[in-house]
Amino acid sequence: MNPDTTAPPWRASPHRPLADAPGGAGGLRFAFSGRVSTEDHQDPEASRLWQLGRAEALIAPAGGRIVAEYFDVGQSRALPWKRRPRAAALLAALADGARGFDAVVIGEPQRAFYGSQFGTTFPLFTHYGVPLWVPEVGGVIDPDNEAHDLIMSVFGGMSKGERNRIRIRVHSAMASQTLMEGRYLGGRPPYGYRLVDRGPHPNPGKAADGKRLHGLDLDPEAAPVVVRIFREFLAGRGIFAIAEGLTCDGIPSPSAHDRARNPHRDGRAWNKFAVRTILTNPRYTGRQVWNRQHKHESLLDVEDVTLGYTTSMRWNTQDKWIISRNVVHPTLVDDDTFARVQETFETRRRTGTPHQGHRTKNPYLFRGRITCGVCARRMQGQWSHGDAYYRCRFPEEYALANRVRRPRNVYVRESWLTPAIDGWIGTVLAPHRLTETIDLMVLGSDAGEPDPHAIQTAQALLTSCDTKLARHRAALEAGADATHVTQWIAETQQQRRAAEAQLRAAQQPTAQAPLSPDQVRRVVRQASDLATTLHHSGKDDRAALYRLLSLRLNYDVSARLVHVTATPGEPDRKSPRETRGEMVGVRGGT
Repeated sequence: MNPDTTAPPWRASPHRPLADAPGGAGGLRFAFSGRVSTEDHQDPEASRLWQLGRAEALIAPAGGRIVAEYFDVGQSRALPWKRRPRAAALLAALADGARGFDAVVIGEPQRAFYGSQFGTTFPLFTHYGVPLWVPEVGGVIDPDNEAHDLIMSVFGGMSKGERNRIRIRVHSAMASQTLMEGRYLGGRPPYGYRLVDRGPHPNPGKAADGKRLHGLDLDPEAAPVVVRIFREFLAGRGIFAIAEGLTCDGIPSPSAHDRARNPHRDGRAWNKFAVRTILTNPRYTGRQVWNRQHKHESLLDVEDVTLGYTTSMRWNTQDKWIISRNVVHPTLVDDDTFARVQETFETRRRTGTPHQGHRTKNPYLFRGRITCGVCARRMQGQWSHGDAYYRCRFPEEYALANRVRRPRNVYVRESWLTPAIDGWIGTVLAPHRLTETIDLMVLGSDAGEPDPHAIQTAQALLTSCDTKLARHRAALEAGADATHVTQWIAETQQQRRAAEAQLRAAQQPTAQAPLSPDQVRRVVRQASDLATTLHHSGKDDRAALYRLLSLRLNYDVSARLVHVTATPGEPDRKSPRETRGEMVGVRGGT
């Protein structure tokens, strides 16, 4: 009988022969696929080695050899293959006729497939004629074998069940540790506290690895501020007035107090939301609190469920919080004081005007693209009387005594900007000026300049550390406990070294890959096509053009000018290099 006419459908193509017996691998080149979820739970290299060992043991008797690896590290099994970097690369390689391997082998199906992932992934292997080998079926998977399909579906269900069981066990254990022991389970210490060592970890295995428990202790500088906030709030002061008073008195905000953990935040003044967060945090009563937030999974694309889920943090209602039965760290406010503060908030919430949600979603052409020239913060969109405005709300979010000289209200109307900007775009992208524009774009793609904001942040952190060191030394000379003061000095010196490293990095020019002439021509030609129809297009088309050009706007309040820059081909850069620019006069309000 002619073997070509009786070859099963899972047989490789003629130029990639299998062994004579079904399931054989004589001379086949294999790509190995595997996955490990996180480095914290299992050593990635150890996981890779045992999965690779299983795969090699499967193909070794028939003479197969592994010539390529696609191993994902730190990727959840719940993510579909197309969202795991290495697995997605393997899927892309399947369609490449010169892929360099003949078949794919995995070490453990529960690591590779989750839920129904096998049913949505394996058809690609069948379509491109690439056999898939799995130890649990003893070799290659036959797409026409119901038993093989059933086995793989079962392993997908087991993988999903295992993940759910692990999640339940971890959640139950952490809830018990919080409720019964009051154990500190990690995270950033609240303002007013600092982390201290509580001895070796109670788990012998973790203790042998050097892991230790930590707990909360009073921060001598910030703890009195927390007490003051609670006292002033109960005396009738509002949260904005409290923030204003703290800033006027020169008390560093939480971000300025701990710059090492908050280099991305503005630490010039107290934020009213920081005051509210302190007033609503039950950990100041001395009890440990856990489960204030939870991970919420929602479909990434409701039109394509195979893309899986995306995870975000959501606040839990208070009845789901886990609060320790006993006081486990120093108390800053008693239970009665904290309860009175929460009752005050609840009373204001009930008697206040209910928030009226927007009935329609208003479009903003320059969302996230326009910044205030005074404070360098992004201006927020606001819809008023049928028009789109951009407003800087720095004085409302931060205390007014922030030492920033600026008007109380800064805004600019969108309709004042679009005619001048569209006219400028139409000019620089006109057919007779395209060559000049492209040349300017190429010349402008040099290495970036040092980031002045990062330099300023690092210098502020250095100044804060020097101030702390002076206070610690003064406390030591005044007779304070040498053990505690020495520890404070060591922590501050460590923060100062980190700030020095940040300053050195910020002062270096940012290395940016220059745009090639072909890349610039392609982007500019695309933008030119859109610009030709700009005056007759809707907001979606205009927004697409602005994204393509990567427009950035900076509003100079004093001169009432908006400085516009365009950096084609770099839509995601926070501080793009200015390849083209223009000053646009506006009638913005102050």
